Amino acid sequence: MARIGILGGSFNPAHRAHRHISLVALEQLGLDEVWWLVSPLNPLKAAAGMAPLVVRVARARAVARHPRIKVTALEEKLSTRFAVDTVAGLKRLYPQHRFVWLAGGDIVAELHRWRRWRDFMCAVPLAVVSRPGVSLIGSPALKWAGWSPISPSRWTQAPLPAIIRLQSRLRPESATAIRAANPDWATKAVSALKRTPD
Repeated sequence: MARIGILGGSFNPAHRAHRHISLVALEQLGLDEVWWLVSPLNPLKAAAGMAPLVVRVARARAVARHPRIKVTALEEKLSTRFAVDTVAGLKRLYPQHRFVWLAGGDIVAELHRWRRWRDFMCAVPLAVVSRPGVSLIGSPALKWAGWSPISPSRWTQAPLPAIIRLQSRLRPESATAIRAANPDWATKAVSALKRTPD
């Protein structure tokens, strides 16, 4: 049985904070691997401005640079768009693994907007890393879960819903800021992919 952390998102583009969250989770949760699930299209985000999936996957692989961080477009294979369905699909495909969902605090603040978010929280533990400028006080999802932080070392024994707070320095990077500073990042990435031999 492997312990797998799932970091889902648009990765539009992937950046150092994604890698940082993954490294923190590998260490504090005792994970075997972290899987980055590059979403074909995040249901809460507009398609406009979304780089092609192949470009986002390639960028994510370049950023990950770690043998235990696996970048995948598994949601495309599962034909899922919502986290609750993705978790169910992962459990079907890999019943031998234990999964924990990794998220920055900004994700937790909007979790109550996710489709069937209560079912999602009852399906998989949630490990949270703080994000600059984001307070979890008043989060509807955490209030509903009756949040009492669980030690990272005990996540596999915790009854669901389970929220684990990971201790880490805050990372300021964000995909929004990267796109604002470099609106042509995806176009340049596509050009680079075209120049790369098969």
